[in-house]
Amino acid sequence: MARRAPETFTCPNCGADVRVGALACPECGSDEDTGWSDDTMYDGLDLPDPDHDGSHPETSAARWKASVYGLAAVVLLVAFFWLLSRSGRLW
Repeated sequence: MARRAPETFTCPNCGADVRVGALACPECGSDEDTGWSDDTMYDGLDLPDPDHDGSHPETSAARWKASVYGLAAVVLLVAFFWLLSRSGRLW
């Protein structure tokens, strides 16, 4: 006996095929309780959040790493010149 394809309808919010009886659209998450809300239309698209400040963990880690290396370089230079001045070879 051949299987019948499940009956579907078109999501009025995003246009995806939704199985009849489904609790929500599998693409946008809209359902009858939310009124097939426009608020969920872009969920799952991985779009940038307009309220986000733009900082990324990778960028923050890179900045922190650069500042640690910069601080280490300054400490080494100060120590080098301090040792030279103590030995009397600097001036």
